[in-house]
Amino acid sequence: MTYQDIIHIAIVNRKKLIVYPCIAFVMLYVLLRFVYPVSYRSEVLILPPEHSQGGGLGGLLSGQDLANIVTTGSSNVNSQLYMEELKSRTAGLYVIKKNNLVKLYNAKNEIEAFGKLSGNLELDLTKEGIVKLQVVITSSFLPDIFDNKSALKKLSADVSNSYVEALDIINRQKLSSKAKKAREYIESQLDITKTSLDSVEFKLAEFQKNNKTISLPEQVKAAIESASQLKTEIVKTEIDINMAQSNMSADNKSLQALKEKLQSLRSQYNKMGVSNQDYMLAFKNVPDIGKQLAVLMREVSIQNEVYMMLRQQYYREKIQENRDIPTVDVLDEAIPPLSSFAPRTLFSSALGGLTVFLIMLLGYILAEKKTIFVKYQELKKNG
Repeated sequence: MTYQDIIHIAIVNRKKLIVYPCIAFVMLYVLLRFVYPVSYRSEVLILPPEHSQGGGLGGLLSGQDLANIVTTGSSNVNSQLYMEELKSRTAGLYVIKKNNLVKLYNAKNEIEAFGKLSGNLELDLTKEGIVKLQVVITSSFLPDIFDNKSALKKLSADVSNSYVEALDIINRQKLSSKAKKAREYIESQLDITKTSLDSVEFKLAEFQKNNKTISLPEQVKAAIESASQLKTEIVKTEIDINMAQSNMSADNKSLQALKEKLQSLRSQYNKMGVSNQDYMLAFKNVPDIGKQLAVLMREVSIQNEVYMMLRQQYYREKIQENRDIPTVDVLDEAIPPLSSFAPRTLFSSALGGLTVFLIMLLGYILAEKKTIFVKYQELKKNG
């Protein structure tokens, strides 16, 4: 059958090929416009966590902002972590409770509502690490009668923004937990150091009471000060390692670097021991009683330096633990949409009318071919 034949068939049956598709178009339009549920969604854009070289556990122990703990490494990796947190039940239940979605979904409980909410959650990650989030909010049938479209538009924005709030809360809880753990560990080290400091201070006081105070050479005082500072750095590095071991694998590069640093610091500190020949040069003109005093003063200086460092860390972590800081940066917050995104009334109606037209045309073509075939068989039979 040629194109001319098809055009001829269409012309012959033009009335039906026009009327019925138009009727289908109108019926679909009315159905989609007034009966079918409408769906709204509002997009929120979440910026990737900022990269920070000083973040992580070392940042926690050196007093950097807690937000840096979860912002180290590749932005895409951390953005993917954001996406997993947004998919979590914790985030979903927060959104459900805040927006009363159990009623919207006609669910029996929050868990059932969470299942429906998860199906309507749309997440996307750009190559720049920006997280795109939107939630589909759908009305009931006959939305003009049973639903408030303005309220649904606002709800679609509120739900998307609630997910950002949930993400922020999850991150804050994680960071607060890490800060609390660090604070408790430093607190225990502070108690141990305070006990040691009290002990060596008592010994020094007893020594000075039983012996006349003597003046130590400036070289000895400088050696004591250097030893104190070095010991403080050793203790701080040990704290970093002990805290890192609970968060990192044994072969982690950062952890290995900390261990190498500690080994180097200890080697330097051991060279400063009183029994070391280099250190003894500072005591060549000091009597034995002076050497004993120097040892005690060095221990007091070391313990005091460590104690002061730990106190600073302790109060810093205590502040960080209770600090109210944002952990999520939003590029564009969700706003109520101007119109629904589904159904696409005109497009779907036109597509439906076109489909009816093509089906009818195909039916007429097949009927014409059948008629021709029957006539051909009759001619063949009679001829």
